[in-house]
Amino acid sequence: MVLSDHTIKEELARGRIVIQPFDPSCIQPASVDVHLDRKLLVFRNSRRPYIDVRQDISDLNEMVEIENETPFILHPGEFVLASTLEYIAIPENIVARLEGKSSLGRIGLLIHSTAGYVDPGWKGHLTLELSNVANLPVTLYYGMKIGQISFLMLTTPAENLYGSPALGSKYQGQTEPTASRMHEDFLTKRKKADK
Repeated sequence: MVLSDHTIKEELARGRIVIQPFDPSCIQPASVDVHLDRKLLVFRNSRRPYIDVRQDISDLNEMVEIENETPFILHPGEFVLASTLEYIAIPENIVARLEGKSSLGRIGLLIHSTAGYVDPGWKGHLTLELSNVANLPVTLYYGMKIGQISFLMLTTPAENLYGSPALGSKYQGQTEPTASRMHEDFLTKRKKADK
């Protein structure tokens, strides 16, 4: 069941859903608008012939910041990681979905490839996977509306929340765009095999 604006307001007032900073005018009929933060993680040119998901790739990324009124230009075919300005926390019986804004989708800006799902127990700023599929560059401004988050009620509270030791969650509490930590899955698998 998707939460309506009325229920979202109730959950925010009770402190069960947390969105900070929060602007009440950002509540839509069944979602809340979120904004683009200042920091972007861009991919540098590399001598690597490919990305090996078993290896730490943090050296392929460079953090840049959007100046107050100067846009970051996202070129056609370019991909960068960004994050929501808002800190978001989800309780044990709710899951969230991050989606793009229709107006941005109509100019070819996609805000996520696969990471639109927000587990119960999540706490932090959401990383966005920004892609420009248009034929022209697109401007990105600090603080602009970049997406919307909707909330769905679970049938029962989750037993293992995101961030619990049992899950080995890699991104809990992130405050800025965070590069892939996929390689940690392979490290964990090796450690278990060595035992």
